[in-house]
Amino acid sequence: MKKIERALISVYDKTALLEIANVLAQRGVDILSTGGTAQHLRDAGLDILDVSDYTGFPEMLDGRVKTLHPKIHGGLLAERDNSVHNAQTEAHGIAPIDMVICNLYPFEATVATPDVTLADAIENIDIGGPTMIRAAAKNYRYVAVLTDASQYPQIIADLDANDGCLSEAQRFELAKAAFAHTAQYDSAISTYLANSDSVRSRAIDCAGVPDDEFGETLALRFKKARTLRYGENPHQRAAFYRTETSPGACAAWANQLSGQPLSFNNILDLEAALEIVKDFAQPACAIIKHNNPCGLATADNLQEAFTNALECDRTSAFGSIVGLNRKVTIQTANTIREAAKSGVKIDAIIAPNYTEKALHALSRVKRRPILDTGLLQSRRHTPGAVTGPLQIRNVTGGVLVQDADVHELSAEALAVVTQRAPTDAEIKSLLFAWKACKHVKSNCILLAQGTQSVGIGAGQMSRVDAAMIAIRKAGEKVKGAVLASDAYFPFPDGVEIAGEAGISAIIQPGGSVNDSPVIEAADAYGMAMVLTGVRHFRH
Repeated sequence: MKKIERALISVYDKTALLEIANVLAQRGVDILSTGGTAQHLRDAGLDILDVSDYTGFPEMLDGRVKTLHPKIHGGLLAERDNSVHNAQTEAHGIAPIDMVICNLYPFEATVATPDVTLADAIENIDIGGPTMIRAAAKNYRYVAVLTDASQYPQIIADLDANDGCLSEAQRFELAKAAFAHTAQYDSAISTYLANSDSVRSRAIDCAGVPDDEFGETLALRFKKARTLRYGENPHQRAAFYRTETSPGACAAWANQLSGQPLSFNNILDLEAALEIVKDFAQPACAIIKHNNPCGLATADNLQEAFTNALECDRTSAFGSIVGLNRKVTIQTANTIREAAKSGVKIDAIIAPNYTEKALHALSRVKRRPILDTGLLQSRRHTPGAVTGPLQIRNVTGGVLVQDADVHELSAEALAVVTQRAPTDAEIKSLLFAWKACKHVKSNCILLAQGTQSVGIGAGQMSRVDAAMIAIRKAGEKVKGAVLASDAYFPFPDGVEIAGEAGISAIIQPGGSVNDSPVIEAADAYGMAMVLTGVRHFRH
């Protein structure tokens, strides 16, 4: 056990600081401190020795240099059972420091603000803090280091239980937490700088492709939010990690208002539901099953959007997740409840927010999670843009990184390749279907009437099978519907099936060696066909 006799306190976040500082003072611990922390403790009546008075050097360079001094780091790094260390520290008037309480400048919170400048970010890179934390953690056999207010209660309890001492095992646990803390901090800085346009060079190779779009290293930082009941299946362990700060409205940072704890599959499906409805400026509803939409619609109001989305495939909607992009009113809530009474089981709902009456009505199903995201901004991308925020997926032994698929298509960009051009109404429906199909697992065929999906064939190994499934699910609604294919038709068979079923227009990327016979098949059935030149594979 090691008695705490001298502590150095220098924190940005002063949450609960006075509680532990008072405990230390009551035990006769000498307290060193800096700047605003020292003033905060003095204002509370504590006797504090300024680091600048102890070292004989003032804080300088606008506060950039405070604790970077041999009298500080010698006191942290000296091994107390090393006679050489003891002789050197005694010769230079260096006193041992037994505890460091330190947290860092809010770099991540700073760079998360929309108008942050590179200069702001740089100024919020803490130097002295991480150096002290690492020094104390390295010398954990003699020094305890606290980096988070959540650690204070346990340390206070241990000090009370052990007459002001901490065990080596406790100090080792604190050291592990400290190194994890500084690692995350450094990773945040590295990631921000690597993605800062003002400091990143974008060299262009001879083919005109940027050759340094992605850095040579990728540092990922996630903090454990909770342990999950299980993974995709009950025999799999699982936990949920998320970013240190919220990137904006998203499923990972949504506020759960009611219902049972979220499952692994719930989180995946909530993410899918929300990301779909973000793509639409109009009131929109997505109904998700196994990470695929089984219904999607936009309408003049949210109530109608939900009803239309549900009509696409009521059978598959059993056990689904519902995503909405507007405030949920009592009218929409009652429509959802009526659907449940008719046998449609809805496992969770995510939306920007709810009226009080709507939340009360939906929360009557006690186990169903209800989540709000706060204000949702629809993603209105620049037409023709094809890159967006990074997406990361893991494979065994590595990760894949790509730009998000944010391609925005305008009517003017469509290439009409058939004898008949689509009508204005068909173009509106084709653009809806094209935007919707990028959220469906490939191979995908999506049928739409207006801005309502009526049949979806998802995740098939054969495109013609996907077409057959979508047509079967649409039933009579296939007549006059439009069709979106996430990639080109390799053969005319899929188009021929669509023509036989009564599809009126098709949107697809084109680019197959068989484009000519595919187009001829569309002409044979009097269908309009437009090409996008961009595909929407989703694996």
